[in-house]
Amino acid sequence: MSFQKRIRIPSLTAVALGSLVLSGCASFSPDGGMKTVGNIAGNALGKDVMALRTEADETAARNRVEGLLKKRLTADAAVQIALSNNRDLQAAYNALGISEALMVGASLPPNPSFSISRIAGGSSVEVEARAVGNVLALVTLPARADIAKDRFRQAKFEAAEATLRIAAETRRSYYRAIAAASLAGFLKQAQSAAESAAQLSSRLGEAGTLGKLDQARNQAFYAELSAQLATARLKALGKRERLIRAMGLWGNDLAFKLPTTLPKLPARAASLPAVEIEAVAQRLDLRVARLEAAALAKSYGLTNATRVLNLLEVAGVSKTTRDDAGKVREQGVEVDFEIPIFDFGQVKNRQAEQTYMQAVNRLAAKAVNVRSQARVAYQTYRASYDIARHYQREVLPLRKIISDETLLRYNAMQIDVFSLLTEARQRITSNMAAIEAERDFWLAQSNLGTAILGGGADDAGGEPQTAAMAGGEATSEH
Repeated sequence: MSFQKRIRIPSLTAVALGSLVLSGCASFSPDGGMKTVGNIAGNALGKDVMALRTEADETAARNRVEGLLKKRLTADAAVQIALSNNRDLQAAYNALGISEALMVGASLPPNPSFSISRIAGGSSVEVEARAVGNVLALVTLPARADIAKDRFRQAKFEAAEATLRIAAETRRSYYRAIAAASLAGFLKQAQSAAESAAQLSSRLGEAGTLGKLDQARNQAFYAELSAQLATARLKALGKRERLIRAMGLWGNDLAFKLPTTLPKLPARAASLPAVEIEAVAQRLDLRVARLEAAALAKSYGLTNATRVLNLLEVAGVSKTTRDDAGKVREQGVEVDFEIPIFDFGQVKNRQAEQTYMQAVNRLAAKAVNVRSQARVAYQTYRASYDIARHYQREVLPLRKIISDETLLRYNAMQIDVFSLLTEARQRITSNMAAIEAERDFWLAQSNLGTAILGGGADDAGGEPQTAAMAGGEATSEH
C-alpha cells in the first residue's frame, strides 16, 4: 500500500518564522570594520591603512611598495611599507573579519529544525512531521546580539592596536638598522687608520727605529678593531634582516637603500606634562579592556536572568494516521526543558560573576601599569635626548681637541705611541657611544608614542653589550 501526503508546516513554526523576519538582523559592513581602524591608527600614524581582500587591493599595495623602495628609505616610508605588506598585520585584519561574521551570526535568530518520520505496519501508515524552535535562544536574541556588537567593536580596537604595534616595531627596527650600519662604517674607517699605523710600525721596526713593544701595541690595536668590525657587521646584518621582516619584504625588494646616518636630533625635546592623562585616555589596550568588562557585564546579566533555564524548546507536531478504518489527523505542541533538580544555575551564575570581576580587576591593574609606563617612557625620552645632545655638544668636540693635540705631541716626539693608541681607543669609544645615544633617543621617541597610544613596548628590551663598550673594556686593559 502506498501513501503520499503533503506535510503542512504547523502554525507554531509559521509564527516563529514571522518573528524571525520581524527581528532586526545585522549585516556585513562595506568596509569590514576597517574604517574605525583607519580613523584610530591611520590618523595617529598619518599613514594609509588597508586590508588586502581583493586582487585590486593587492595590486595597489604592491605598486605603493615598489614606489617607496625606489628611493632611499625613510622611517615613514618603512612604516607605510609595513602597513601595506606585513602579513601578520593582514592576519589581524582577518581576525577582525571573523569577529564581524560572529556578530552577524549572533544577530540571527536560531534556525528551526524539522523532522519527518513514516512508520508502516500491516494495513496502517503513520506519518509524523515535527518543527522544533529554541524559544530561549529567540527570547535572548537581542541581548546576545548586543554583546556580539560590543565584541566586534572590541575587535576593531584590537586591529587598530595591532596596526600601531607593527608600525612601532618597524620604526624601531629602522633606527636600529641605521645605527648598526653606522657603527660598522665608523669602525671600518678606524680599522683602515689602524691598519696603516700597523704597517708603518712594521717598517719602522725593520729599520730599527721602533721597539718590539710599540710594534705589538700597534698590531694588537689593529687586531682588536678588526674583531670589533666583524662583530658590528654581523649585528648590522641582523638588524637589517629584522627590518626586512617587519616590512614583509623578500626577493628583489631586499636591495633597498638606508641612510648612512641617523636623523638629526630635534632642536628641543617635546614637553608632555599630562602624559599620564593622555595615556589613560588614548591607550587602545585600555579601551579594549573597558569593552571586555562591559561585554562581560552584559553577559553576566544575561546569565543571571536565564540561570535556571538551560534548554527551552517548543515543537509543533503534525501527525497523520491511515488504516482500513480511515484517516485520522492530529496536531499539537511539545515543550522540552530541563528540570533544575541538582543545579539551580548557581554554577553558571558564579562563573559569570567571577569572570566579570576578573576583567574589572585586570582593567584596574592595567590602568595603573599604563600610568607607570607613560611616566617611564617620557622620562626615558627626555633623558635620552639630553644624553645624545650632550655627546654632540660636549663630548665629541672635546674628544676632537684631545685627538688633535695628542697627534701634535706625538709628531713632536713629546709622547710615545702608547699614549697615542690610548687616545685613539678613547676617541673610538666616544664616537660609538654618541651613535648609540642618538639611536636610543629615536627608540625612546618611538616607545613614548606606544606608551601613549598603544602598540606594545619594545620587545627587545635592553640592547646587548655594544662594540663601544667592548672598546672601553679593551682600553682599561692597557
